[in-house]
Amino acid sequence: MNNDSALHDSSLDDASLHGRTVLVTGATQGLGRALALDLAGEGATLLLHGRNSERLEKVLAEVRAAGAEARGYLADFSDLAQVRALAQQIAEAEPELDVLVHNAIARNDPKLRQLSTQGYELQLAVNHLAPWTLTTLLLPLLRASGERSGRASRVVNVASMGQAPLDLADPMMEQEYDGLTAYCRSKLALIMATFDLGAELPAHEVTVNTLHPAHLMDTEGVRAFGLVPAVSVAEGVRPTVRLVTDPELAGVTGRYFDRFTEARAHDWAYDPAARAELAALTRRLTAPFTAPLD
Repeated sequence: MNNDSALHDSSLDDASLHGRTVLVTGATQGLGRALALDLAGEGATLLLHGRNSERLEKVLAEVRAAGAEARGYLADFSDLAQVRALAQQIAEAEPELDVLVHNAIARNDPKLRQLSTQGYELQLAVNHLAPWTLTTLLLPLLRASGERSGRASRVVNVASMGQAPLDLADPMMEQEYDGLTAYCRSKLALIMATFDLGAELPAHEVTVNTLHPAHLMDTEGVRAFGLVPAVSVAEGVRPTVRLVTDPELAGVTGRYFDRFTEARAHDWAYDPAARAELAALTRRLTAPFTAPLD
């Protein structure tokens, strides 16, 4: 561990998740599973999302064995109707939601252009539109939880240093498709949405931040793109947990971090016209699913 990592790990000593409720999406493998197991020792109640019931039950058992209270929620993020149903289930069943970690990513053959249930390019749908939809629907619960606890709720978006601007004339990549480019576009869209929400929401109620957790972690997603893993999944856990727990980040919002360090995202993320056009596209594509919950 380098000195920078050690410094930030020590800053977690005074943080506490006791009595807090944390939702982790994509929690059944890779970084999501490692994150859930790490948070199991922090005293939080964990809400774990997955799309495969067997894998979800397995990670729930692991987390409970580590001493944490945990509940599971099934949904396929390639279908925004299921994302809405997930939000409805959580809003009805959970009295509190203090932290929302968006970690789920599209699992598909990167050589093939695939579409979501709604007909959207799959990477964009799962990695950007689904998190936007879920966050929008759960904001009332997040805000109410922050108000009750006196500590701002947190949204943490797991992004990537791999970032590329969308072609807003062809956002679904109908003309020319490349899986890695699609992934990088979706992650930049997620970062831009983070900046927008960070500017929109009062930081004393909800903070929204995003990060690149580690470079080329040993995950199925990295290998699917034909890339060679460079570090273990564990390398991405501590930077992500920091955004969840670090008291020094109270009130910090709308930021992008490269591991432990605040960094600058792709230049396109700071273009007001591009941000506005992407936000309008996002709202239009998700509008049928983001009406307030019953």
